[in-house]
Amino acid sequence: MTGPIWTGHEPGSGGYRRMILALFAAGVATFSQLYSVQGVLPELAADQRVSSADAALAVSCATLGLAIAVIPWSLLADRRGRRTTMRVSIVAAVVLGILVPFSPTFEVLLALRLVEGLALGGIPAVALAYLAEEVSPLAAAVAGGTYISGTSLGGLCGRLVSGPLSEVFTWRIGMLVVSLLAAVAAIVFFVTAPAPRGFVPVVRGSERDVPLWRKLLVCLRDRRLVALFCQGGLLMGGFVAVYNYLGFRLQLPPFSLPVALSSFLFLAYLSGTWSSAQSGRIAQRRGRFAVLLGSSGVMLGGLLLTGIPTLAAVIVGLLLFTAGFFAAHAMASSWVPVLVRTGRAQASSLYNLAYYGGSSLFGWAVGLAFQDAGWWGVILAVGVLVIAAMCIATAALHRESTGHPSPVR
Repeated sequence: MTGPIWTGHEPGSGGYRRMILALFAAGVATFSQLYSVQGVLPELAADQRVSSADAALAVSCATLGLAIAVIPWSLLADRRGRRTTMRVSIVAAVVLGILVPFSPTFEVLLALRLVEGLALGGIPAVALAYLAEEVSPLAAAVAGGTYISGTSLGGLCGRLVSGPLSEVFTWRIGMLVVSLLAAVAAIVFFVTAPAPRGFVPVVRGSERDVPLWRKLLVCLRDRRLVALFCQGGLLMGGFVAVYNYLGFRLQLPPFSLPVALSSFLFLAYLSGTWSSAQSGRIAQRRGRFAVLLGSSGVMLGGLLLTGIPTLAAVIVGLLLFTAGFFAAHAMASSWVPVLVRTGRAQASSLYNLAYYGGSSLFGWAVGLAFQDAGWWGVILAVGVLVIAAMCIATAALHRESTGHPSPVR
């Protein structure tokens, strides 16, 4: 005789609150480390005597490692469990993050950042699949938005802590302190993450042991999923590029801001913390597509405002740009697992592959436009990425609101 079917933790329950807190902490631990170097790029470039685009490779190498690792991590999660996989990932990432500030050369730093990215890949590769299995389907969009808000707060923490400390001490001290804070967040995840109840392990040779290539192929044949993957790659690429080169721009006239002061512009991330949490609630009333497209439009408007050469315009533009990005990302990433039943972890991993692949490629490539054409070169390049994402979403997703499962047969 079998027990009742698990339908997920309901909002207001202890398990739901623990899940939200655990994933929030995982987001903070992951993204504080991933983007702490972004707050010290000008100092890193000066200390290592490299260009702004080369310094940005310290960000791109980590996101590239993460992109490479998400699918292998998802396979491990299918067999060993979501929570166990995330625990292994977060411990390895914290240890590597503590080693990075002690890199003797720029080349060693890039290599360590690549390996750190490989370790970090286990969190975003698995988090949304873990959430989808353990939380009531009706609360999934809201819970997913809360997880994304944790990633935004982690990104803010990493940049806001590392930047001022790098000016007072060195960029190495700034990054080390961020890694120690990530270790505290990792402990919170260990303590609060609830035991999995909705996870069923994939046993080798069983009916559910669908070959990886088949799971990936089914995902890639679904034009809705491919469109969502494109949202992640294009929007994230533009988002990272803006934050990569903003610090360099603000050190130039007419702003001429010191690093400690310009770092406070990363507080714009709080608009993303708010918007990602709100996006799920709005989607329940308006539909996912409307929120996704509207959020991308807000990104574009904010981007254009940053071209006005006044600090007030840059601040307002950055707030809008960041809020729009995180709302769009929350919609796209939480929409992916809704569209699949079998191979859910792989579908989320493909999204993350596109997301961090776009971050690595465009986060570096837009730097060439910055070097050649200044900030308006960044605006033009990123604007093309956002408009392309909006066109793809309109073509493939405009008839969708919640999506329908697309199982592997």
